[in-house]
Amino acid sequence: MSPTITAFAQSPDRGRGLARDMRVRWALEEVGQPYDVRLVSFAEMKEPAHRAFHPFGQIPTYEDAGLALFESGAIVLHIAERHAGLLPNEADARARAIAWMFAAVGTVEAPIIDLQTAMFMERDKPWHEERLPLIKDRIRDRLGELSRRLGDADWLDGAFSAGDLMMAHVLRRLSVSGLLDEYPNLAAYVARGEARPAYQRAFADQLAVFTAASSG
Repeated sequence: MSPTITAFAQSPDRGRGLARDMRVRWALEEVGQPYDVRLVSFAEMKEPAHRAFHPFGQIPTYEDAGLALFESGAIVLHIAERHAGLLPNEADARARAIAWMFAAVGTVEAPIIDLQTAMFMERDKPWHEERLPLIKDRIRDRLGELSRRLGDADWLDGAFSAGDLMMAHVLRRLSVSGLLDEYPNLAAYVARGEARPAYQRAFADQLAVFTAASSG
């Protein structure tokens, strides 16, 4: 039996590969694990049947052999621990890769989500114009620190790992803001992730869902 993940039936990112099921798809493609996808509407996400798998009514979820998981980072970690290819064998290197996974979703993504919220949901607020530069400066602080740490390396800690998968996808959320272009080594880092065959397969599968929904 293949694992089953959930994804948006109609993704708000319009097929740009930004929804968080993309991280899970990418991880499964990297380890060569076939999977099934169950598409859910926004209404279905808030119903008890889906909340039984994700208490916050979001996507993605992951089901496999009686195990049900939510939160993309936890799902990717489970995949990486179960299959070879996303975590180093050496214990310390493995721990560092996991630390980068947490850094991606806990440290770097938080201000990026703040920016998206401000851009798309708070435009009508009287404090919008004052708040926006503050959020962007917080993002620049994180990007500057990450840029210095990455330097001219291809990946964050040796070979590509689940830490890079999570970080590259988080950084992709800045694609429309122009902020990533201020840090050429980070832009190149994301491009390397996007060039991986596993990423390309995952992106094509997610895009196909949007294309089908748009033409239906």
